Amino acid sequence: MMSYILEVCADSVQSAIAAQEGGADRIELCSGLVIGGLSPSAAMFRLVKKYTDLRVRVLLRPRFGDFCYDEHEFKILKEEVEMFRSLGADGIVIGILRPDGALDMERMEELIEVADGAGITLHRAFDVCRDPYEALKQCISLGIDTILTSGQKSCAWEGRELLAGLVKRADGRINILAGAGIGPDVIRKLAFCTGVKAFHMSGKKVVDSRMEFRRDGVPMGIPGISEFEIWQTDAAQVRKAARILKELKIQDQEG
Repeated sequence: MMSYILEVCADSVQSAIAAQEGGADRIELCSGLVIGGLSPSAAMFRLVKKYTDLRVRVLLRPRFGDFCYDEHEFKILKEEVEMFRSLGADGIVIGILRPDGALDMERMEELIEVADGAGITLHRAFDVCRDPYEALKQCISLGIDTILTSGQKSCAWEGRELLAGLVKRADGRINILAGAGIGPDVIRKLAFCTGVKAFHMSGKKVVDSRMEFRRDGVPMGIPGISEFEIWQTDAAQVRKAARILKELKIQDQEG
């Protein structure tokens, strides 16, 4: 029987520390969470390992946008897999699609080989693939242990029907990790109606910048995103989620 897992997506050392304080089981480490997550730096990884005892899976994504990568981007991914594996990552989080929307099996297999036994999560490239059940079957054949998915919807609750179908079809051969819109308020009901036991959350709160002088109207990236708001993991939200998973585990053992 698969165990309950609470994974927190963190894009800073402070967020990783908060995830541990809240009782998370592991971290998905990235940078640029505000744009869906990009590959983190080696320096961030080292400091997260220094200041936490949690298992760390590293999200590897060379740029914002789709998951159909050119030759140079694929080479970056291979080098990052090798680097983070050598640094002691417990797992990697990857995903590559072909132009037709199918999983790029050949390139995924190359990355998994370089990962050399590390845990493998297929990230939310799964949510924009053309056939989720075909991709599920392919992931199992590749030896991938986890699929991170919202059920191909904007949030996991909206995707609950597909999540339930994936759990049933997986039949314990691979973990279905529910992500997008996950918080203490949705975990219990999502677990009951889908059978999902693994949950992925950022638990974010918006922290006001320490800057006193502020020049408005000069965006550094996507217009509309404030340069004076910082996303950080809230240990209190993680703690609530961890408590719910503990209760669900006890109910399973008793029932």
